[in-house]
Amino acid sequence: TFTAWCNSHLRKAGTQIENIEEDFRDGLKLMLLLEVISGERLAKPERGKMRVHKISNVNKALDFIASKGVKLVSIGAEEIVDGNVKMTLGMIWTIILRFAIQDISVEETSAKEGLLLWCQRKTAPYKNVNIQNFHISWKDGLGFCALIHRHRPELIDYGKLRKDDPLTNLNTAFDVAEKYLDIPKMLDAEDIVGTARPDEKAIMTYVSSFYHAFSGAQKAETAANRICKVLAVNQENEQLMEDYEKLASDLLEWIRRTIPWLENRAPENTMQAMQQKLEDFRDYRRLHKPPKVQEKCQLEINFNTLQTKLRLSNRPAFMPSEGKMVSDINNAWGGLEQAEKGYEEWLLNEIRRLERLDHLAEKFRQKASIHESWTDGKEAMLQQKDYETATLSEIKALLKKHEAFESDLAAHQDRVEQIAAIAQELNELDYYDSPSVNARCQKICDQWDNLGALTQKRREALERTEKLLETIDQLYLEYAKRAAPFNNWMEGAMEDLQDTFIVHTIEEIQGLTTAHEQFKATLPDADKERQAILGIHNEVSKIVQTYHVNMAGTNPYTTITPQEINGKWEHVRQLVPRRDQALMEEHARQQQNERLRKQFGAQANVIGPWIQTKMEEIGHISIEMHGTLEDQLNHLRQYEKSIVNYKPKIDQLEGDHQQIQEALIFDNKHTNYTMEHIRVGWEQLLTTIARTINEVENQILTRDAKGISQEQMNEFRASFNHFDRDHSGTLGPEEFKACLISLGYDIGNDAQGEAEFARIMSIVDPNRLGVVTFQAFIDFMSRETADTDTADQVMASFKILAGDKNYITVDELRRELPPDQAEYCIARMAPYNGRDAVPGALDYMSFSTALYGESDL
Repeated sequence: TFTAWCNSHLRKAGTQIENIEEDFRDGLKLMLLLEVISGERLAKPERGKMRVHKISNVNKALDFIASKGVKLVSIGAEEIVDGNVKMTLGMIWTIILRFAIQDISVEETSAKEGLLLWCQRKTAPYKNVNIQNFHISWKDGLGFCALIHRHRPELIDYGKLRKDDPLTNLNTAFDVAEKYLDIPKMLDAEDIVGTARPDEKAIMTYVSSFYHAFSGAQKAETAANRICKVLAVNQENEQLMEDYEKLASDLLEWIRRTIPWLENRAPENTMQAMQQKLEDFRDYRRLHKPPKVQEKCQLEINFNTLQTKLRLSNRPAFMPSEGKMVSDINNAWGGLEQAEKGYEEWLLNEIRRLERLDHLAEKFRQKASIHESWTDGKEAMLQQKDYETATLSEIKALLKKHEAFESDLAAHQDRVEQIAAIAQELNELDYYDSPSVNARCQKICDQWDNLGALTQKRREALERTEKLLETIDQLYLEYAKRAAPFNNWMEGAMEDLQDTFIVHTIEEIQGLTTAHEQFKATLPDADKERQAILGIHNEVSKIVQTYHVNMAGTNPYTTITPQEINGKWEHVRQLVPRRDQALMEEHARQQQNERLRKQFGAQANVIGPWIQTKMEEIGHISIEMHGTLEDQLNHLRQYEKSIVNYKPKIDQLEGDHQQIQEALIFDNKHTNYTMEHIRVGWEQLLTTIARTINEVENQILTRDAKGISQEQMNEFRASFNHFDRDHSGTLGPEEFKACLISLGYDIGNDAQGEAEFARIMSIVDPNRLGVVTFQAFIDFMSRETADTDTADQVMASFKILAGDKNYITVDELRRELPPDQAEYCIARMAPYNGRDAVPGALDYMSFSTALYGESDL
């Protein structure tokens, strides 16, 4: 094997050897062999035949080998000159290792391991081939045949080979290698088959000849690996872009469907229906919106991660479809939250309005019923002609009675005006049953006007006969005059005691209670008035009985009887404790409402500042330099965990808020925080911690990809923080320029310096927002020295796969690349139209340029 290997190289110099230990003794052919395999000239040899000349030549050869970094252990020139077979073979094996095997490198392994890995990679697709070493793995000959077929499939019909015929396989491989690949027969098939463990050095020497023969194909494999890496990046980025587009579309569609529902201001006619609307809104805030908040936050994180990956792979920034930028999502989200706020305010105002309407409508019905009851029969009474046949005393009585009626009528004027005012307010508040209210009110007003006209007409008739009427019972008249206002007072008292009320605070109910207590204090005086009125009636009865006056036992001046006065008085006394009970119940309800206010306020006053504090602490963590980025990331994740664990307190506050709304409580003096403030703050906190974690992850991604040390990252952060004086997390153009200068970046104040700075700003602020983020700052500081793939590198790799042609074929792509990436290229490469084009030729140059151009998405 060693002899054949040496002759394969000496043949180039026009000579051969037959016996290694004999032919190398004078050192001449040994020096010639080293010159051929190294391509370098050795020192001039000694041509004399004396031993000293031979030793000098061999020493020159050994010195040259040693100059290549090879340690020659126990090998001396005298042993080689003396024909020591063991020493001579050891020297030749050392030469083979250094010049045929040592330079082999596959995936950062070298020498024996690299050569073995190369063999495994090349023979992996072949059945019955399993290369694990350089001895028994090659005994069946299939390994040698597979290496040849992998690179020159036309030389061997691999499908016809059999594992149980090793001699045929070995001889086929050796013959083909010698005839077509210029690799001499270094091994004997019979020796390999007949040996339990073939010589490892011989196998390695022979296999290394295959490696060097196919070195061009190795370059193609390297080029293919580079292309696969670039295509994998593009495929991954395109998938991320598609995922972003879908998530953005789904979120925008949900917002588009939700906003019209929130903007619908069609009112309901009943409190129950409006309460259902409020409950539906709470379900939306509690169940439907939170997942969308998470989707929005995830969308921003995906977008930032994608942009970071694009920057790190030297790809252009991702521009979403029109209307699907992160800013578009934020604008749409802002519109959603504005609609939410308006909708909730409208719901609460509508509930207040309906509550007020129900109260007014009930009040209207009560007052209308009382008035209609009072007016019942009054028109018929006023239209009587009883004065035409009455006696003088009866006429006078009728006149006095009419005067009392007019007093009563005037007393009822306020009630009619109140009824009209309530109807007007119901109309202004858009009460759903306003037509029936208006009809009833109009009927009362028309009747009232008619009563006024009839009253005036009857008075005129009575006054015409007044001169004929001279006597009148003063006691009856006094009774009537005192009974009428007292009766009105009792009716007013009954009306007030039965009047419904609506309050929202303890102070309001205390005011009603005070007024009620004041009313109860007037009852003793009222009772005295009642006794006095009844005394007048008793005096009349005594006079009638004493003087037998023909009065028919009735008072001609009033219809109010003592029985009515006593009955109404008793009714007033019964209503007083009922009113007491109603006020006490309302007072208890208001105390419960105040407890709810204090309970909500106490929690909100803790949760609100807690959220603000956490926001500030997260901001400090994101700009401080304590520990590594991983330390900051762990710190932030611990904060995120503590924040998530705080969620039950938010839910508890939501429950208290729901109780407050169900109790129709609309203000709270115990806190400046509303539930809306807490919700918005909580959502901002969740978004901020997630966004900050993503920013640190992207910084780690950038640091690792760009090879930035922790010290450099700290220096960048310290410089950035120094000039970020407002702690906004961004630098303005002038702050950014000062930061660059502090780091040693040369930016002059002349026109050239301004142009250079404008170029830098276009890199770090491509959207011209006027600010530079820390991520963009890090990218800029590392990108110009980073080792990144370029379109030219990819183009050069394709040129290697194409065999130095200006085009590449489908078969070449499928042979050199994995199936999925080969099909990826075939589907996207344009046809090649050059003069040297062949059918099916593809243009890899325009494809390589497009990889680093604008995205299709």
